[in-house]
Amino acid sequence: MLRAGIASILATSLLVLVASACGGDGGSNGAAGGEPRLQEISAQDFDPANFDRSTTIDNPWFPLTPGTQLVYEGSTREEGKRVPHRVAWTVTDLAKEVGGVRNIVVWDRDWRAGELQEAELALFAQDNDGNVWHLGQYPEEYEEGKFVAAPAWFHGLKGARAGITMKAHPRLGAPAYAQGFAPPPVNWVDRAEVHEVGQKICVPHQCFEDVLVAREFEPDKPDSSQLKYYARGVGNVRVGWLGKRDQDREVLVLVDLVRLSPRALASVRREALKLEKHAYEISKDVYGRTHPSTRLPTNVG
Repeated sequence: MLRAGIASILATSLLVLVASACGGDGGSNGAAGGEPRLQEISAQDFDPANFDRSTTIDNPWFPLTPGTQLVYEGSTREEGKRVPHRVAWTVTDLAKEVGGVRNIVVWDRDWRAGELQEAELALFAQDNDGNVWHLGQYPEEYEEGKFVAAPAWFHGLKGARAGITMKAHPRLGAPAYAQGFAPPPVNWVDRAEVHEVGQKICVPHQCFEDVLVAREFEPDKPDSSQLKYYARGVGNVRVGWLGKRDQDREVLVLVDLVRLSPRALASVRREALKLEKHAYEISKDVYGRTHPSTRLPTNVG
């Protein structure tokens, strides 16, 4: 009887240990009612082997379908005055490999007071778990129509590292996460966290419910943040600001969402490749070390 009693106690203890191992925090997100616990992810978890279908970006909060163009209008503050601001964010049908991962190329243009101030090629990829990663960008800055700078960074080059743009399961209260890193002179240190959930907002394009609000910030700039509002199936629909020390106080709202025709998409592709050609000429130490962009198969996205 004694041996049987000891065996019973040991078996019970083993079950408790197994249950604790399965249900303990261990860096996971808790959920009530027996729901699956979500593994917390950080930029340190970037693994090229975890990107089998990297150019199919269907994260509901940040979908990137080739041929989608989102247009935003609003204003920003410069020298104490409000200046009209317009942004056109276009998902191309180009892919670019960086860090062993194929990325979707986004062509982004930024006008202030009617003048083009920046044109950018930004790279995004989705891992097997549904997290969208940012692997770098090439921004060209202009003044009075003339090129002035291109502070590019890409994962694996000159100490730069990929970061997370949107988690597969963003949740309120989760730790802030790095959106990438690049040392000086680029000094990309942006971080983000979920600020609000379940919001309802209206923008000129339409009204949205169950909106996710992310707060983006730089650790060395306290009391200064950018707020981005994400709607399911669309992506970013509004940009706002938070903090007394925020200098730009940028506000943007989605005014149009366009599904480009094949002809229009081909035009976008040509413009993006033209920008890439220039990038190879003037950014030889960064962009010049990357593979050329290639067109995606027509059935991708």
